[in-house]
Amino acid sequence: MNPNLTKHRKNIAVLGLLIAVAMTGLLGRLGFLMLVRADHYGEMARDLHERERTIKAARGRILDAGGNVIADNRTVCTISVIYNQVTDREEVIRSLCSILELSEEPVRKKVEKRSSREIIKTNVDKETGDKIRALKLDGVKVDEDYKRYYPMGSLASKVLGFTGGDNQGIIGLEVMYEKYLKGKNGVILTLTDARGVELDKAAEDRIEPVAGNDLQISLDVNIQLYAQQLAYQVMEQKNAKKVSVIVMDPRNGELLAMVNAPEFDLNDPFTPDQNLKSQSLKEEAAARSQTMGLQDRLNAMWRNTCINDTYEPGSTFKIITAAAGLEAGAVTLEDTFSCPGFRVVEDRRIRCHKAGGHGTETFLQGAMNSCNPVFIDVGQRLGVDRYYKYFTQFGLKGKTGIDLPGEAATIMHKKEKMGAVELATVSFGQSFQITPIQLITTAASIVNGGRRVTPHFGVRVIRSDGGAVKELSYPQGKQILSSETSASMRYVLEQVVAEGSGKRAALEGFRIGGKTATSEKLPRSLKKYISSFLGFAPADDPRVMALITIDEPQGIYYGGTIAAPVIGELFKNILPYMGIRPEPKAG
Repeated sequence: MNPNLTKHRKNIAVLGLLIAVAMTGLLGRLGFLMLVRADHYGEMARDLHERERTIKAARGRILDAGGNVIADNRTVCTISVIYNQVTDREEVIRSLCSILELSEEPVRKKVEKRSSREIIKTNVDKETGDKIRALKLDGVKVDEDYKRYYPMGSLASKVLGFTGGDNQGIIGLEVMYEKYLKGKNGVILTLTDARGVELDKAAEDRIEPVAGNDLQISLDVNIQLYAQQLAYQVMEQKNAKKVSVIVMDPRNGELLAMVNAPEFDLNDPFTPDQNLKSQSLKEEAAARSQTMGLQDRLNAMWRNTCINDTYEPGSTFKIITAAAGLEAGAVTLEDTFSCPGFRVVEDRRIRCHKAGGHGTETFLQGAMNSCNPVFIDVGQRLGVDRYYKYFTQFGLKGKTGIDLPGEAATIMHKKEKMGAVELATVSFGQSFQITPIQLITTAASIVNGGRRVTPHFGVRVIRSDGGAVKELSYPQGKQILSSETSASMRYVLEQVVAEGSGKRAALEGFRIGGKTATSEKLPRSLKKYISSFLGFAPADDPRVMALITIDEPQGIYYGGTIAAPVIGELFKNILPYMGIRPEPKAG
């Protein structure tokens, strides 16, 4: 036999075997794809012939205590093009440029781009969107969307916060209550042919969006307006850097107002350095624009001073020292002290604000006079261990738990590093820092009978039709001091306003309690101050408490002179509004 023929036959046999193996493999693979992977490839086929567009859910509204809408939605449109469905590109380009007032080049680039969908413009007002829809341009889609709208502009801007391009909360209550407000988006599914053109007679699949729930808060628009107006007035009059005002119900921690002047326009939150009415702020903004990037400037504008920033509280903190001293039995209202105008602690000579001193005075008089030596003595009587104990017991070491993001913590000496000098300065509100919200929360807890409250805005979550979803609750606070000490503190602070350093906050017919403060900022060499006043009414049964801080006022800067009258004016407006009536005149 011919050896070549034999070899040829063997090659044919091997080739046949290889082909058989390959065919078996292909058949196996085909079987695997048809039986095991059928769902996967079926899904891919559907994806190839289905086009999906999102239907944005309406974000839940935010309502004030009276039901006024302070965060709402406006219907806007998203204009897009689908390449395979456009039949007259020049007409589409011409029409969209004209109606949307866009330049030709970027529109042409998107219309001629071979992609499944190109967005031409978002946040188009509904009237304009309707004009485009009426043209019935092949391949042009007009989808309705929602844009957050704040009907009161800059009111409570740093409390409410705002949303981004995706309608998601960025700061403030908008981000804190995102899970309730955001809703659930829907989708539109349309069938297309192999070229990606929608089939006219194919049914459109539609999953409807679910709107977010509404949030009702304790903030009262009218009280916020009163407070904001007064904050801007004093900021302009004193050419101050900024002014903050907090108004709280001391019984339960509900926040009725929170002003951070200057505020910013919630409908235009990405334009930095807004509402700069004082010269010092304008100069600071000009300098900032030279050294800071845009995001840093925006962060500075959005910052909520009431909760994000700490400061030395000064004499308003004497409320805490007085309460601790009375609760511990270290002092009584009748105890007498001597004030020569200073007190020497170790190697430090610490001055009283009255250079000549107050002479002999009772503890009550010392509180009315805001006398530093008296409070230094009370602090020394308590000692570091007991003072630190009450500092912690009153809740000052932790955060308040307010329902806003970014709350700062107290900056305090470590106990083991707190000597006699540190104890002396802390006793009258220096050498440590707290937030305004921590100060007013602790003061409220001291005068409300002694129970710690949690400051908050959120009250309830409700459906858009008014049906209740959830009543928001807050931790039941601890009893931080006795009701007897609380009553004594109400009496002391009423005398401060009636006849002491806070008398400029007095209001005829009303019982007002309060405490003034003038604290020097660091570094002391700059001679810059924060003036403040904390007041409440009625003094015997507090229903409202307010704290104002004026940062770097020019000229006269004493809290009793410039801050106390602002709270007096605020109470003059809001007490009757809240149903708190003046007491009848005697006789």
